[in-house]
Amino acid sequence: MRKAPLSFVWALCCLKVWPEIMIHVTEHAEGSILVVRALPGARRNSIMGEVGGAVKIAVSASPDKGKANQAIIEVLREILGVKSSQVELLSGFTSRQKRFLIRGWSKPSLEARLSSLLQSGQT
Repeated sequence: MRKAPLSFVWALCCLKVWPEIMIHVTEHAEGSILVVRALPGARRNSIMGEVGGAVKIAVSASPDKGKANQAIIEVLREILGVKSSQVELLSGFTSRQKRFLIRGWSKPSLEARLSSLLQSGQT
């Protein structure tokens, strides 16, 4: 395993300088597409952060019969303040890596909202 340069480690630990959060959001005719990394079977529903360009969302529901997918839709609906009909699962029905269409949200506004939520810890 390759070690990080000492100056980078020092900046992270001592100066509290964290890399910018990079969430992969793409434009869509009806809104924006958000990549989500699902963590079913958690203790509580919450956004855990960002991993590999995806929003990491933990849900207490099991991945049985789409229960976790529905729980992720509810988490997204609550944090974005949208109706359930504005959040649609496009791909990843049985995978941890999922793509959701968020209707009515532009790419810049969705990126800004998620970034502010993750940086403030309001998840």
